[in-house]
Amino acid sequence: MRKAILTAALLCAFLGTQAQEYYEKHVAFPAGATTEQKIDMASRLVPTPQQLAWQQMEFTCFLHFGINTFTGREWGDGKEDPAIFNPTELDCEQWVRALKEGGFKMAIITAKHHDGFCLWPTRTTKHSVASSPWKNGKGDVVQELRKACDKYGLKFGVYLSPWDRNAECYGQGEAYNKFFIEQLTELLTNYGEVHEVWFDGANGEGPNGKKQEYDWDAILKTIRRLQPKAVTAIMGDDVRWVGNEGGLGRTTEWSATALMPNSYPGSDEVYKRLGINAMSKDLGSRELVSKASDLFWYPSEVDVSIRPGWFYHAEQDNQVRSLANLVNIYYRSVGCNSVLLLNIPPDKRGLMHENDVKRIKELTEYIKKTFADNKVEKGNRIWTAKVGDTKEYKVRKNTLVNTFLIQEDITKGQRVEGFTVEVFANGIMWVRELRWDINGCCLSRIVMPKRLE
Repeated sequence: MRKAILTAALLCAFLGTQAQEYYEKHVAFPAGATTEQKIDMASRLVPTPQQLAWQQMEFTCFLHFGINTFTGREWGDGKEDPAIFNPTELDCEQWVRALKEGGFKMAIITAKHHDGFCLWPTRTTKHSVASSPWKNGKGDVVQELRKACDKYGLKFGVYLSPWDRNAECYGQGEAYNKFFIEQLTELLTNYGEVHEVWFDGANGEGPNGKKQEYDWDAILKTIRRLQPKAVTAIMGDDVRWVGNEGGLGRTTEWSATALMPNSYPGSDEVYKRLGINAMSKDLGSRELVSKASDLFWYPSEVDVSIRPGWFYHAEQDNQVRSLANLVNIYYRSVGCNSVLLLNIPPDKRGLMHENDVKRIKELTEYIKKTFADNKVEKGNRIWTAKVGDTKEYKVRKNTLVNTFLIQEDITKGQRVEGFTVEVFANGIMWVRELRWDINGCCLSRIVMPKRLE
């Protein structure tokens, strides 16, 4: 279908005429503030420099690799013999080359999963690569990945599971927190710059049957001290879990949200008062903002695996997600104001499987082809709009358009609440109203992945 004219009408948050005061990462509303006053302040909530850099990546990779790779399990019990860990062909450069060619901007390694097996020679436990036959106990997976990332220009992140089913001190409060921070300190001290530190919320029973109370304040302070440019994800306070592992962001995915990081004291009370949690559909509407006492710049990360499992299983070699499914995930994550964290698990050899490499190559080729040619005349320009403003764009003649990319400069806050796209073709107008938020600075893609009809 030929498209001749595109008109976009933006419905924006109210902007006052006074000098703009910005609030970095957090804003507390004054007592008695009206809804419009709250909305005005919300529109001036902005990301920290490290949050902005993280959102600009769009596409990152999870590397689930460890003792589970050799047991065939997803969650180990901490009783595994380190002797089974022996990736005789391990080649982190092969991983990173594939990621670089696939358009990924960062690799995050499971330095320690729930089984407690460490992929680096830690001083804190014998349950590590130092007790394995791989490289005669002299190997360091974390270091090899770090070097590969440096060589190919990828950012580097670590996952360190708070839940440790091997550690005898798990469930002993202060003793385990000290143990955990020692491991975290090693990772954040010995491997150069770390761009993302990833904690999940798993909190199971330790060997003694007790549940551990994590000292999140001390943990986050350690990260800020040792790696001030890193973002902390999921149980951190920079990046939140989107709420599912299916690769799908919300239709309205706000970065400026009433959801308090759950590592903060009092978060449970806030969730109860507002009636929200990490999986709620609404985390930033006017209605919710009117009830909130605080807002946080707390963007979402969509984590999903390219296979049914998170760790490698040979029987899943022919169950790699299809290109069509991955494209849908891309549009439903990056296209809905999230960063996509796609898991690609290395196999027992220590290599990315050929089927996985092939599929991510297909995905990046699709993305490059889709966005390679801007078919809107003079469309790639900043437009400073006010409430009710419209702007008309011409589309090149004889051009088929099925995808629109619309972005917002989030360095000035998240102000666009919705927009309407009107398309005139052959004397007929099609209207599509889209009411989800838009991330900016060449970040998020607002997409209609089918022809307008």
